Amino acid sequence: MERIPILKMGPYLLVTIQIDLYDRLALNLENDLISMVSKTEARGVLIDISAVSIVDSFMGRILGNIASMSRIMDAETVVVGMQPAVAITLVELGLTLQGVHTALNVERGMELLQTMIGSQPDSTEDDEEEPDDCND
Repeated sequence: MERIPILKMGPYLLVTIQIDLYDRLALNLENDLISMVSKTEARGVLIDISAVSIVDSFMGRILGNIASMSRIMDAETVVVGMQPAVAITLVELGLTLQGVHTALNVERGMELLQTMIGSQPDSTEDDEEEPDDCND
């Protein structure tokens, strides 16, 4: 069965969709991604759709579902690389993609996730421990 790869990058999950999704593949992505958010305790999901030329109402709904489910599990979702024709189609279909943040490209998407999530507890704890170690 065909699957879309999901990469873990620190506290984030990165998905790059390289093909137009058919219904079963989109549903598998939704299930796999939500399972990975739970398994890895990811704080953010970045979905790159720059290679996708067509987004229909079903795919728009899947993106919205992913964002809603991720949000319930304490992760933000950013979709990047949307082609102008895709944006036009989504507006014409009346799909608002509630809960989905967008950015122009992966770099800006990562910056947006970092801004939304803020500093991670692990990095704060490390910063606080360093002065204590120096005093010993």
